[in-house]
Amino acid sequence: MNAALKAQQRYRDDAILSAAPERLLTMLYDRLLLDIERGEAALRRGDWSESSTQLQHAQSIVAELNASLTDAWDGAGQLRAVYTFLTQTLIGANIGRDPERAHACLEIVAPLRVAWHTASESLVARRA
Repeated sequence: MNAALKAQQRYRDDAILSAAPERLLTMLYDRLLLDIERGEAALRRGDWSESSTQLQHAQSIVAELNASLTDAWDGAGQLRAVYTFLTQTLIGANIGRDPERAHACLEIVAPLRVAWHTASESLVARRA
């Protein structure tokens, strides 16, 4: 890896390590949406290797989001059910090579991403 790429990677790593919890959550949702979009696109063009890579990464993010849920929050059970559905649907999209299943995940994740970004911005504004 050349020096410029190493510097970029270090910058990304430092940004993640120093991010506030609400920022980490929005970063995960941003990447989740990107992975699903890329996975769907790869499925549509028949690139099974790339679609598998993207959809498996999306599954890993959903697993991390699920693991981070705390039962102290009243909505945790419902969100956990959404994460379970996403995991099952992402697996099905990957195994079945089904772009429509991947797209169904996009339709769930996109509004959740917006909601978490809005909540994060609200929290930051209250701190200011």
